[in-house]
Amino acid sequence: MAQVLWSGRLEEKPEAEAFAFESSILVDARMALDDVRGSRAHAAMLGACGIIPADAAAKLYAALADMARELEAGTLAVDADVEDVHSFIEGVLTERLGDLGRMVHAGRSRNDQVAVDLRLYLKRVVPGLRAELLQTIAALLDRAEEHADTVMPGYTHMQRAQPVTLGHHLVAWCAGLERDAGRLSDALARLDECPLGAGALAGSGLPLDRRMTASALGFPRPTLNSMDSVADRDFALELASACAILMTHLSRFCEDVVIWATEEFGFIDLAEAWSTGSSIMPQKKNPDFAELIRGKAGRSVGDLVTLLTLMKGLPYAYDRDMQEDKEALFDTLDTTRACLRIFRPMMATARFRKERMEAACTGGFLEATDVAEYLVRKGLPFRKAHEVAALVVRDCVAAGQRTIAERTLEELRARSELFDADLYRAIVPASCAAARSLPGGPAPEEVRRQIGELRKRLGV
Repeated sequence: MAQVLWSGRLEEKPEAEAFAFESSILVDARMALDDVRGSRAHAAMLGACGIIPADAAAKLYAALADMARELEAGTLAVDADVEDVHSFIEGVLTERLGDLGRMVHAGRSRNDQVAVDLRLYLKRVVPGLRAELLQTIAALLDRAEEHADTVMPGYTHMQRAQPVTLGHHLVAWCAGLERDAGRLSDALARLDECPLGAGALAGSGLPLDRRMTASALGFPRPTLNSMDSVADRDFALELASACAILMTHLSRFCEDVVIWATEEFGFIDLAEAWSTGSSIMPQKKNPDFAELIRGKAGRSVGDLVTLLTLMKGLPYAYDRDMQEDKEALFDTLDTTRACLRIFRPMMATARFRKERMEAACTGGFLEATDVAEYLVRKGLPFRKAHEVAALVVRDCVAAGQRTIAERTLEELRARSELFDADLYRAIVPASCAAARSLPGGPAPEEVRRQIGELRKRLGV
């Protein structure tokens, strides 16, 4: 069995199976560069504070710099037989420098070491995830701009409700994704404190300079309280929550896509590259990628529940249970990034069937609200106008008519003398959408304004 950092206290060591059970190297190996970076800052601080000789600190710093280059080049591979990435880095240092390598851990615990490694890793990868999200928003805004005038039904309760535009629907998606980008930024801001120097939970009696290591690692400040520093995984919970919400958004968008791709709707034609066939039915063109994104959202929700359950019963310090935080967190980050990278080109290459969308606005009486508002503009109280419009719909249903425009003006006036010929122009689907030009509405010019506002806010 490989040497472990805690080998001095216990004479008996775990058997191979038990050692493998407690090992985290297969999960935390991705933080090797972050561990090296944290160790370099710590070694430099130990030398500057006179805790170890300056020449020893310089040699440690240089050896760690060599290891970073080798890890990046792939000439140094993480040993899967060691307990964790911290043991691996310190073990290589000791192999290369002897007792000098053993100096690097002065004033440090694996508790604060893993906390700083994880924060450094997240500061490195989450901005990339946010960039993927911004690219996805930009691609959707391009499609929204293209279809700012494309009329389609809006739905509530999966029933046709009112005419909107495809651009309006796509901007609605982007509005949700903008909040997701904000949540990622917020989480990054809150995790941007350095726990190094917190030790196991009570800091160190050595004269460490926590501000020096925080600055060297790009943190604006050290964490406030040493016990909280090693107990805290709020940043992991927050990022997992942000990813779960983002993935829930993608899942709902993909539900729209799956519905739109049915023969019954026929609103969207996904590119063949983002569809699959059937092993038995030759005619099938299935929206499998959209369905898979919808399914993978469940993984992210599960990862969040895993982390919340993991943390909820722990005493407020470090507990070994917390080793299990990284697998769930890394999984949700990886899953979210992968789904964004699929969703973006899937939507960028989709063909929207404008004629089917416009045709779907006929039938279902989507114009009924506009009839009520027409009467309001004529001076009728809304509740009375609502009743009149509902009665007109009932008349249409009884007569087998699919739209209010099929009623004659005489028939309409039987319900209200306020109806006039100008009603027919007002209840054309495109007119219904265009009339809703209030901020946030589906009118084409207003949709273009929303697109411009989102581009400005997000820099896309």
